[in-house]
Formats: sequence, C-alpha cells, structure tokens
Amino acid sequence: MPTAIRVGHIDLSFHDASALEVERILHDHGLPVERSAASHEEMFRRLGAGAIDILVSAWLPASHGAYLAPFENAVRKVAILYEPFCIWGVPDYVPESAVASVEDLMRPPALDRMERLIQGINPGAGISRFSQAIMVEYGLTAAGYHFQTGTEEECFGRYSSAVAQERWVVVPLWHPQWLHHRHRIRALVEPKGLLGGRDAATLIIRKDAEAKVGTAALAELSSLYLGNARVSALDDALRNPGNV
Repeated sequence: MPTAIRVGHIDLSFHDASALEVERILHDHGLPVERSAASHEEMFRRLGAGAIDILVSAWLPASHGAYLAPFENAVRKVAILYEPFCIWGVPDYVPESAVASVEDLMRPPALDRMERLIQGINPGAGISRFSQAIMVEYGLTAAGYHFQTGTEEECFGRYSSAVAQERWVVVPLWHPQWLHHRHRIRALVEPKGLLGGRDAATLIIRKDAEAKVGTAALAELSSLYLGNARVSALDDALRNPGNV
C-alpha cells in the first residue's frame, strides 16, 4: 500500500473545492490521500514543518508570499490553478453612477444609504489585511465605517441577506468565490492599489515528498488548470449541494 499523500488546504470552501480536484488526480494514480484544513497561518506552518506534503494552494506573490518565504527553498511550485484577485464589491443594483470607487463611500449618496459594517472573514486572509489598509488609507472610520473580521458564514450570509432585501452593502471578497456564481457583484475602483493585484494560485509540494507522489502524478498535476470561473462553480456546488 503506497504511503498516504498529506494534502492540506486553507480552511475556506473554495480552497476545499480546488483541493478535491488535486486529490482526484492523486486517487487516479492509486495514491491514498490524507486531507486536512486549517487557517492560513497554521497551514503554512504545517507545510514548513513537513506536516503536509502538498498545499492547495498558495496565492502568490501578494496574499500568501510572506507565509511561504521562510521555507520557499524547501518546496516546488507545481502548477498555477487559477488567477485570484481581491475586491471590495457592491451588489449590481447599487448604481455605478452613485458608487463607482472606494472614494465614493465618503460622499452622498453612499453616506446616506451604505451600511457602515464591512464584514470580512478571518484575520489571516489577504483580503482582511488589504481591507484593514483600505480603512486607514481612505479614512473610512471617520465616516462611521467599520471593518470586522469573522467567519465565512458571517461574511457571505450577511451579503446574501442584504441582496435579498436590496440593501446597500460593501463586501470584501475575491475571485474565485461561490457568491460570484450566484450574484452579479461589481468591484469598486480602488485607486491606491491596496488590494494586492492579481495573484497566481499555486499548487505547492515539498521537495522531500516528490518521490512519494511519483513522476506520473506530478506530471498530471503540473498540467492541471482550473480557472476562476470553474473554481467559483465548484465552490458553489460544494457549498450548496443540490441547489446548483
């Protein structure tokens, strides 16, 4: 019996969805898989410590580059699975003529209608760090806005509830993500470039695990490409089974 390949993913549903695609290839090559999930910081700690063999995936360079840097020489970048990027978004029923950019949040009609709570996810996520910088650099706190970290359910549930009631709300989000498969979310222009740009979602393997995975499986993994739209759809199917 081959040794199990330890596949780790950050504990967010779209990372889970893309990890399942990687694990399918490993299974096809007769390799057993031991899967695990953890927060951003913890999953990179496990990768650096050799507690996992494969990470699905590191968003490089902006979102996760600092987490990977201390042990980058111990790993190999196998494939780019998709090209994620972060946004501050609003529902498409919020007129672009009224709110086109982050700067517009500081003047009417946004000041009259936009909810002040900007609900995020966990504090280790790139979008959370970027959002905290936006709050400071644009002086949004002075206008009563408040960025708050939390769970996926708090972030996505609040947005879905707001859309159902056609409330004006800002969501700190990214592509790919299942809400984009359900709703039209318009990205606000962010002139100061604080959202990190477009990353490469990179499949990472420890060099000391390559022999365990084998050349055939590594070759197939190296050609794996999912793309943003497919990951959003896979995420939606995983989060909302039977309702796709």
